[in-house]
Amino acid sequence: MKYFLSHVFLVLGAFSFAQEEKQIDENALNESKNLTWEANKELSENNFITAEVDYRKAISKSDKNVAAPYNLGNAYYNKETYSEAFGRFKQAGEVAEDKPDKHRAYHNMGNVFMKRKEYQKAVEAYKEALRNDPTDEETRYNLALAKELLKKEQEQNDQNQDNKDQQDQNQDNKDEGDDKEKNKDQEQKDQDDKGDEGDEKKEDNKEGDGENKEEQKKQPDQGDKPEEQKQPRPSQLSKQQVQNLLEAMQNEEKKVQEKIDAKKVKGAKVKNEKDW
Repeated sequence: MKYFLSHVFLVLGAFSFAQEEKQIDENALNESKNLTWEANKELSENNFITAEVDYRKAISKSDKNVAAPYNLGNAYYNKETYSEAFGRFKQAGEVAEDKPDKHRAYHNMGNVFMKRKEYQKAVEAYKEALRNDPTDEETRYNLALAKELLKKEQEQNDQNQDNKDQQDQNQDNKDEGDDKEKNKDQEQKDQDDKGDEGDEKKEDNKEGDGENKEEQKKQPDQGDKPEEQKQPRPSQLSKQQVQNLLEAMQNEEKKVQEKIDAKKVKGAKVKNEKDW
């Protein structure tokens, strides 16, 4: 009997504690909803900063209030702060227990992805939204639009890749052509260098031949001089003729000297001495 009564008291205590917890959660949820209402009012009056503060307070009060993060996400979305908006829509979708709340959260996540041009993620978000509400025609239309844009994006990417491949191929062909042209130019240059080398050799040989010819021209002139010296000059006298000429000159000089001496004797003054 005592054991039975103690068990009853434990059950009653747990039930009472659960009731208290539930009451606390309900009070927190009510406070969160009131803050959300105040935030909605501030936002309608264009007091974004005040509204943001109240939404955050509401979220911190209770994680059961789906409206607070969802409305704050809408506020960020309208401000084009898409990263913050996505975070709040995701939070709302995670805490939502009802399908309509989940549907709205995923629908708006799809809208954020569309703004970011992340069409594959938008398709997945809209599909999740339709799983929670297959009757929403707006979500269905957005899904079709996201699929169409995704298809065009993939086609454009394929076209860009084809263009890139073609450009790479053209560049490869151009490089190959340039290499061939360079090789051709190098071969021509080598041939030209060989030709120039041959011309230089020919010029050297030509200069050597010219020098040899010039040397040959000079050699006969140098050989003529000894032969000219060997020939007797027309004015050269024989030894006997020279001897005769010298004797004649001596005789002539002797005659001239005798004449001079004779004149000296004849012309000599005679000193007259007077007798005084």
